[in-house]
Amino acid sequence: MQKSTRLLFELKKNRTMFLMIAPAVIYFFIFNYLPMTGAIVAFKHFQYDKGILFSPWIGFKNFSFFFQSGQAWLLTKNTILYNLAFIATGVVCSIAIAIIFSEIKGKYFKKFTHAAMFLPFFISWVVVGAFVYSMLNYEFGSLNTLMKGLHLEPVDVYGTPALWKYIIVGFYLWKTVGYGSIIYLAVITGINPELYEAADLDGASIYQKIYHITFPLLKVTIMIMVLLQIGHILRGNLDMFYQLVGNNGVLFNATDVIDTFVFRALISANDMGLPSAIGLYQNAIGFVVILTFNYLAKKVNSDYALF
Repeated sequence: MQKSTRLLFELKKNRTMFLMIAPAVIYFFIFNYLPMTGAIVAFKHFQYDKGILFSPWIGFKNFSFFFQSGQAWLLTKNTILYNLAFIATGVVCSIAIAIIFSEIKGKYFKKFTHAAMFLPFFISWVVVGAFVYSMLNYEFGSLNTLMKGLHLEPVDVYGTPALWKYIIVGFYLWKTVGYGSIIYLAVITGINPELYEAADLDGASIYQKIYHITFPLLKVTIMIMVLLQIGHILRGNLDMFYQLVGNNGVLFNATDVIDTFVFRALISANDMGLPSAIGLYQNAIGFVVILTFNYLAKKVNSDYALF
């Protein structure tokens, strides 16, 4: 059977299934694949009156500006290290919370506490940024007000870059861990309870059940979630970093990531070419990283791979 005939046969045979998946395919084609043609802006000196197609070509000048700025290595390093910290701490904390909630017996208490942990996910980073500023401001922040009340020396948090790697990671966890734990909690809920009952009959402790039953059955989900996040390892959360840090130049060396640098470049220079070049650089490196880690995961266990 020829390929075209086989395709028509499959379309006819499974037309209901293809109709069900059609909206998702159309959505991703329009909003994810068509915009990829705009990548040519990275190689052009974009002019609004000429548009994307007719703006003059300048080759790799936009890329060279980024790498010759002296910030490329610092920004790349900050972005990767922050994302690695987010992935490592996020996965560990999400799994821990999911396991704790799976062991809680009180139905209503479990619902209330899980909803309370889930709530920060819906709070805008703008609101979080205002809250952080009100808490950490040197002159009238609640933290320094408390320290002054206790006759302690106030801390200039916004003038101390070393503190911000902990502050950023901490608020990231506060905002996202409750949401992230839902996936792991769903997997734990789906584990056959007979496994735990058999372990109880053998006299296993709660820690032994977690180590020998829960963790092994979570491995596939953990690997898939890590792989999905690694694909964005060169992308910083602009909302989070910009709202928490703002334009405080004192903190840039410790907190600046690629996305905040691109945002400031776009605002100050109003040049679409540089942000497009850096965005293409991020996507290309992220694509290579996800392919590499997916290949390594498949070598270890084919169930761990995304494709």
